[in-house]
Formats: sequence, C-alpha cells, structure tokens
Amino acid sequence: MTFVITTYDWVSPFAVGYVRDLRIRWACEEAGLPYQIETTSVREKTPQHFARQPFGQVPILRDGELSLFESGAILLYLGERSEALMPREAAARAETQQWLVAALNSLEPAVMAMALARIFDQDARAEELALPRLHERLGQLVPVLEGRDFIAAGRFTVADLLLADVLRVVDSVGELAAHPVLSAYMNRITARPAFQRAHAAQVAHFAQAA
Repeated sequence: MTFVITTYDWVSPFAVGYVRDLRIRWACEEAGLPYQIETTSVREKTPQHFARQPFGQVPILRDGELSLFESGAILLYLGERSEALMPREAAARAETQQWLVAALNSLEPAVMAMALARIFDQDARAEELALPRLHERLGQLVPVLEGRDFIAAGRFTVADLLLADVLRVVDSVGELAAHPVLSAYMNRITARPAFQRAHAAQVAHFAQAA
C-alpha cells in the first residue's frame, strides 16, 4: 500500500523546505515506505479539505481508508508501521514517544512564538518577549543532548526527526548558534540521506508550482 501525503500546491518562498509535509516525507524515506504526493489549494481551501482537516492545514496522510492529520500523530502512526522509526521494546518506545511529544509541546510553541514575531508580524516588542523564553527552552535541552547522538532510545527515531525539524526553524532565524550542542545535533540528524532526499523533493515540488 502506498501512503498518500497531502500538501499545499504553493507556499511563499520563505516557507519552502519548512512545510510540515517534509516530516512525513522524511519518515517514509527513513523507513522505505512508499508514498506519493497530492496537493490541495492554499488559497482556496475546499469543503473536502476541511472535512479531512478541520483547521484547513497540511500535512494529511491517507493509508487506504484511514485519513490522519497533525504531523505528530502521523509520525507516531508511521512509527507503528516501521521499527526503523520507533523501537518495539517498551521502555525505548515510551522514551521515543515522550520526546516526540516534548518537541511538539515544550519546544515548538516557544520556537513558533519567536518566529512569528520576527518573520510574520515583524513585531519587535513581541520578539523581545518571546526570545528569552525560546533560549530558556533551548538551554534546558542542552544538558539532555550533551554526550548523546540521539534524543531517545540510543538510536535514531521519529523523536529525532521531529526535534531536528523544530531546531531547523530556530537555525533559520539565527538563534541556534548560541547553543553549539544543539546546532551540532541538528546538523548531524539532518545530514542523514533520508532527510536530504525528502528536503530536495519538497523544494522541487514547490519549484514546479512557482
């Protein structure tokens, strides 16, 4: 069965390489899971899109009759489909799930608050308020990753995939260099061939739509 990943037909140039369907492409590439891409309009969102994703966002994953939204939920589902993404041993599996959720709940909101203030709103006051919280969260992550190659289970998992992708946003706005441990981790995880293939595929997809 080939998975179908839904993404937008177009995004602004600054978002290319960062749209969250990348996370799902990357997971499929890591696990050798077959997938194809379908598009939905970013400008004219249809009732069919809202029926599958109540918030009108992407990505969406279709696996036969099953349709899933939210990148974290999709990654957990794909983790169930492939041991390359999530260990089967109970403690390692739980640790992987813990850090995937932590990346989404404890780190990404601080990252997005700062990125939205700087990139979208260009609001200096909002950025001034968001920046300390971001660096507090990043600083809390540093001792966890010191001396580790991976965030959980002693090996690459979907938790690394999601965490590295969140850190890419921090890096894109110039705030990751202050934390060399995190910068080295992000560079190491995104050097994986599966990420390189997924990233190149997303860039090519949106280049065709330009």
